[in-house]
Amino acid sequence: MKQISFIHAADLHLDSPMVGLKHLPADILSRVRKSTFTALEKLTAAAIDRNVDFVILAGDLYDGEDRSLRAQSRFRNEMQKLLQKDIPVYVIHGNHDHLNGSWVHLEMPSNVHFFGSDVEVKELHTKRGEKVHLYGFSYLQRHILDKRIDDYQKIEPADFHIGILHGNEGGGTDHDNYAPFSIKDLYGKQFDYWALGHIHKRTILSENPPIIYPGNLQGRNKKEIGVKGCYHVSLNDLEANTEFIETSDVVWEEVSVDAAAADNFQEILQLCQVTIERLRKASLGTLLTLNLKNVQLVDIHEKKILDSELLELLLDYEKAEESFVWIVDLIVQNNLQLDRKHLINEADFYGELFATIDDYQNLETAIGPLYEHQMARKYLKGLTASEQNELLEKAEKLLIGLLYQ
Repeated sequence: MKQISFIHAADLHLDSPMVGLKHLPADILSRVRKSTFTALEKLTAAAIDRNVDFVILAGDLYDGEDRSLRAQSRFRNEMQKLLQKDIPVYVIHGNHDHLNGSWVHLEMPSNVHFFGSDVEVKELHTKRGEKVHLYGFSYLQRHILDKRIDDYQKIEPADFHIGILHGNEGGGTDHDNYAPFSIKDLYGKQFDYWALGHIHKRTILSENPPIIYPGNLQGRNKKEIGVKGCYHVSLNDLEANTEFIETSDVVWEEVSVDAAAADNFQEILQLCQVTIERLRKASLGTLLTLNLKNVQLVDIHEKKILDSELLELLLDYEKAEESFVWIVDLIVQNNLQLDRKHLINEADFYGELFATIDDYQNLETAIGPLYEHQMARKYLKGLTASEQNELLEKAEKLLIGLLYQ
């Protein structure tokens, strides 16, 4: 039975600058900035460990069109490891590392095969004798907005046909609509596998034949949450098997913690610590956005401590952790249910504020512009006395919440 095995990865973005993280401790910042290289090393190790027939890199190896010498050098070193194991690598360039950029070229090992700006086919004969045709193209410039899928033409004979494409399916994503295509377009080519790139979220568009975005190797910001990696793919005459391989060294996460049941600062601290331990991943670092919801601290002193010292306490435990969970963004959402008497006792200002609210007579004037708006006035009716009071109560709660923050 004919069979092949390969690694499919995309969007390495080597040497990504990881902007906005300068406030991190030096050791953690250094690790974050090296994380794209660490992910590449994990990919290489996986390819060697699984003794694959070849590796596919489906675009955006580098983060920018200038292709830093550091990134090229690290990439070359990893490719040399694969050369020593006689593992070829097939590469297309995407919109970030397009062919028309300006950079100092470092020569790559002979096992690395780059596709040009026109769709072409590269022929591979595996050690067992299978014949594989790989189809793809590299971006000539940053913006490739026309459909290039029509240029992919199946060429026989071959045991397996694999398409490599850096582009957008359907156009309904947060990414720019480069080299657009539809799943129907890919089905029509009757290939055995489609190795996609460009979308950083891991997505399987089809299982038969496999049409896969592996996502990027390493998350680079808080929008790219979760573990990242690549796929180990095995194809034979009857079936396809895919295995996701984790490669990220630093993981971005976002969680919400409901603090409604916490009566004091100590309980909130414990809630956060439990959440951090739950997210801790062996040998991986985590950069966390923590949403602390429904905080209801009444004691003004504890409220001040929460605002000024909670984050510092949580981070203090992480500085020496290899498997750190570092909070890059702490968002506290208060759900205060404080009565007027408590607030008036806390500060004279609140007594004056509530007196102003109780004497407020200008509600109709305040909302008047809504009724004057050409579109809004078609849908608005006059407010009853009960509705006006409800509106004032909501405004009061909003104002108190903002003042307490």
